[in-house]
Amino acid sequence: MKVGVSLFTVFKYVHVVSGFLSLFIFWIPMVTPKGGKSHIRIGWIYVVSMALVALSAVFMGTWRIVADPEKTTISVAFAWFLIFIAILSSSSAWYGIRVLRLKRRSTVHRHPIDLGVPLLLILSGAAMSLYGYQVQFPLLTWFPLIGLFLGISQLYYWLRLPKYRLQWWFEHMSGMFTCCIATLTAFAVFGTPRLLEMDDVPLIIWFLPTILMLPILITMIAYYQRKFKTEKQSKYDQSL
Repeated sequence: MKVGVSLFTVFKYVHVVSGFLSLFIFWIPMVTPKGGKSHIRIGWIYVVSMALVALSAVFMGTWRIVADPEKTTISVAFAWFLIFIAILSSSSAWYGIRVLRLKRRSTVHRHPIDLGVPLLLILSGAAMSLYGYQVQFPLLTWFPLIGLFLGISQLYYWLRLPKYRLQWWFEHMSGMFTCCIATLTAFAVFGTPRLLEMDDVPLIIWFLPTILMLPILITMIAYYQRKFKTEKQSKYDQSL
């Protein structure tokens, strides 16, 4: 058991350090020139950091469920939530990478892994919601429905032809933003009670990262849509 606890501590520190690193550097690729060296290098550091966050979260959640001698119904519920957030963040990061890698596709995409990841997100979201209903934990019942929505939207993108030439750009941005929102949500749910010495996590804490980040994502999408439209019009005018 001591070995398990020591290993849990190691993974906890890996989780915390990589989590703070990913949250800190997330904004650098957002403000640096897209496709530039800084964007690519920092972007990959972010992805690796998020991979460590997800792997350590799965280990800690599993340990809490299976091996923790002091586990309670609440601690197990939060452990399952931690695992779900790991699936949500990692699947979003994977999606963001793959749409970029396959930006030139002109056919329906049916790669087993690229379809399997959103299917896992859908199934885990549904299972988490049912579990939350079973243990009468409303937030665990409703919050994971986000996973169903995202998983379905990812499948829809892969199983349909791209609607417009730069759709991959916005899908890539959305995937990385979703990954960050998932990480912020986990930090808010698990970190806020400890920092503020709270016994319960208020409803607003669960949804605050989404409430704050979603308008930023929408604003950036609108900005780049106008930017691409202006550049396209400028090239057209120059050709006249």
